[in-house]
Amino acid sequence: MGRPDPGGASTRRSLLALAAAPTLARPALALPAWPTGPVRYICVFPPGGSTDLLSRIWCQRMSEITGQTFVVENRGGSGGNVGTEVIARAQPDGYTIGLATVASLAIAPTLYRRLPFDVTRDFTYVCGLWQLPNLLVARTDLPARDIPELIALCRAEPGRYTFASAGAGTTLHIAGEMFKRMAGVDLLHVPYRGGGPAYTDLLGGRVDMIFGNFPEANRLSREGKVRPLAVTAATRSPQAPDVPAMAEFLPGYEINSWGGVCGPAGIPPAIVARMAALGREAVESPEVRRRFEEGGATVWWTTPEGLADFRRENQARFAPVIIASGARVE
Repeated sequence: MGRPDPGGASTRRSLLALAAAPTLARPALALPAWPTGPVRYICVFPPGGSTDLLSRIWCQRMSEITGQTFVVENRGGSGGNVGTEVIARAQPDGYTIGLATVASLAIAPTLYRRLPFDVTRDFTYVCGLWQLPNLLVARTDLPARDIPELIALCRAEPGRYTFASAGAGTTLHIAGEMFKRMAGVDLLHVPYRGGGPAYTDLLGGRVDMIFGNFPEANRLSREGKVRPLAVTAATRSPQAPDVPAMAEFLPGYEINSWGGVCGPAGIPPAIVARMAALGREAVESPEVRRRFEEGGATVWWTTPEGLADFRRENQARFAPVIIASGARVE
């Protein structure tokens, strides 16, 4: 790591970005020359999904900025826990980092009875990258055209209607449980092994609705294959401005998928500061911002402390919902 930074302009931009974030730790001397070789980025979900695509967009831009290769390695399984464990067990030198995600770092600690990592002790939190809402869509022949009609329908026949998810503990599942709790309705949760089979059964009329990941749900909505009812963000999405936010009917309702960067515990603070500064330069570049927005995501950079605090707040907010749902995984 003693080789000088191959891009002096990149270093100057990074230092300017660091100065604009006062909560980042500021080393007394210039930030270290990271990276001086390839960086391994663990995407904790399989290839082809929204988190994989967004991760690759960011890693491509990081490669362009630093002149070093960021290699995306998909290690899916157990709701993101398999890849997250790989991150936790890596050497804390800054050359293995990966996707920090709501599923494995904010939901899993309550959902799973045992985890192979500790979310507070085993990770270095670097920065946030994006937030991505879910979109509630229903089969086109469901006799409810908006959220008030859906609530009335579910209250009239408790337990009759179903919502699919990509598995217990995903944001698709927790979004549905939050809706049940805040609307005072009884819906039956039908978990699947991934979003693909869940959408297949929705389109086949075997389940009634899904709080789907925005890109896929919005595409099916535009094709007229499902009926959009609400986005799960606090406000409407620019990619679907005619679809209301759930909070317009249930004040305080909000759940987003989010992604950030983390590494194993013990990465030196000066390297973390440089990671965060370069991460900000990459994610806030016009090209990355445009491509994120095309996929329905919002750029969401945070300081290392900001990401750690946000993760902790999410865990505390979702825990009562998970416990009330009765969902537990061994």
